Amino acid sequence: MKVGAEDRKKVIALAVLAVGATAAVVYMLSSLGGTPPPVAAAHVSTPNPGVTQPVRRVPGRGPAIAIASNTLDPELRLQLLESSEGNKYEGSGRNIFVPTLEEIPKPIMPGMPNAKLPPQPPPGPPPPPPIPLKFFGFASHTGEPKRAFLAQGDDVFIAEEGQIVDRRYKVLRINPTSVEIEDVLNNNHQTIPLSSS
Repeated sequence: MKVGAEDRKKVIALAVLAVGATAAVVYMLSSLGGTPPPVAAAHVSTPNPGVTQPVRRVPGRGPAIAIASNTLDPELRLQLLESSEGNKYEGSGRNIFVPTLEEIPKPIMPGMPNAKLPPQPPPGPPPPPPIPLKFFGFASHTGEPKRAFLAQGDDVFIAEEGQIVDRRYKVLRINPTSVEIEDVLNNNHQTIPLSSS
């Protein structure tokens, strides 16, 4: 029987796989048959007096750790519970669940013990509100007065000098980079610069 070139490649691949599988099985069997590391035995006392139980010492990184063989014992240790019942929490008396502000003591100026500060003058009238108009351009034709384009929200106003916009704002002067507006309700003069947006 003649083996072709393709069949020869398949036979070689099968042989390589068989050798690899055999090596893996041999390695697994040799690792299972090994002996476990030596374990030193010691004795630890338990809550029951006079009875000691063996403890395994497990070598690891750093010092050996003692592991008691009775760690999975379901017995309830009443002595440990009774010792923890006497613990009582004593806090500062402040309840963290009630939102209260602590009163901050007022600093006393040095050299003037218990001296009262002089009364402060009452604050002046609040400043007038800003004029909410935006100046975004103007038009000037020969022989005609200048007109300013003003916006307030979605409303657009076209006004000449001396005209009143939105029944409240009087256009005083139109300059190339700004416009002077007067709020006629509270006599407030403001200069609004040319807006790029």
